[in-house]
Amino acid sequence: MNATIDREFVVRTSLEAGASAVAVSAALPDKAADAQMRAAFARGDFATWKYDAAYAATATRPEALLEGARSVICLAFAYANPAPKRTDPLAGRVSNYAWSSDYHRGVRRILEKVARALDTRAGGPVTRVVCDTAPLAERAFAERAGLGWIGKHTNLIVPGQGSFVFLGEIVTTLELEPGAPLKKSCGSCTRCIAVCPTGALRGDYTIDATRCISDLTQRTGAIPPAMRPLLGDWIWGCDLCQDVCPPTRLAHTAGASAFAASDAAAAFPNLVKLLELRSGEFKRRYARSAMGWRGAAVLRRNAAVALGNALDRSAVPALERALANDPHAMVRGHVAWALGRIGSARGFADAARRRGRRGSKLRDRACPAGLETFAGGEALRHRGYIL
Repeated sequence: MNATIDREFVVRTSLEAGASAVAVSAALPDKAADAQMRAAFARGDFATWKYDAAYAATATRPEALLEGARSVICLAFAYANPAPKRTDPLAGRVSNYAWSSDYHRGVRRILEKVARALDTRAGGPVTRVVCDTAPLAERAFAERAGLGWIGKHTNLIVPGQGSFVFLGEIVTTLELEPGAPLKKSCGSCTRCIAVCPTGALRGDYTIDATRCISDLTQRTGAIPPAMRPLLGDWIWGCDLCQDVCPPTRLAHTAGASAFAASDAAAAFPNLVKLLELRSGEFKRRYARSAMGWRGAAVLRRNAAVALGNALDRSAVPALERALANDPHAMVRGHVAWALGRIGSARGFADAARRRGRRGSKLRDRACPAGLETFAGGEALRHRGYIL
């Protein structure tokens, strides 16, 4: 088939396939986004992820992904669903994007369905699907297409849907009529900036991602001790800046049921069970979720930090077991910190023994963090937290 393909056909096909919003941008290089990305990388805003100028050059030039690219079709997928009831007093929090199976699979299936329809109608391959699989400044192109505008929390805000949206793109050699950027901004609103406990948001539409809770809970190395108390009970991602965003709070488009939490534990997992998570249970429970790509040790580390922040003495036995038995030194170091934060004398003594046990495979470089934290734990004695 070699029929006419216009923007209306693309929009209709995308919405019928399952997108909640769609817009089209020209595939011209985005020089402004290139400059912004280079500046952010130079500041070290995304140091955890090792981006560089070469990445910025590729991500802002769609033709680097598909020779002869003329248009970028930007699709949004609303995913906000009501949170299940939280009943476990010793539970952590998971960002709502990770409540269900890994969204990339579902989003990619829809993108591929739309791409096939375009290829078929064009009489040959004219598309390339992008879903976190290739460098593309998706928010910049979505904003240029008029899909939404980028807020001070640096997420794309889609009118009527807010910022709880997944994004996916189809780069195509078809020349489609592009949309126009929306004449919207956050104005004087600073709610996202005020609510961020780590000060990651600067208020100028940029973010120091190395201070962002979402970034901190996904990195594979140690979380800086100064940041740990600020994580609260978040064990994967963070929704605070979006929860307070007025357009998101007032959004009237519900997310697809496929993105809803399967049970309360998907949104609010028990921290002790998470601390004791091992490979088999991790694969069964999390391997197909958005939390599955970093491995069980990262989740155990995050659970240790959340337990330390909970200041709940009932967690001390589980923490002490983890300090003695967890196979990962990084996890043991964060467990020692948690015991010090709670103020466990037994945990403190055990960490001290480990610090001085030369030649033992149990000796942890990270345990001193727990010893240093214990001094702060002494100040909690009057609150009844010391065992």
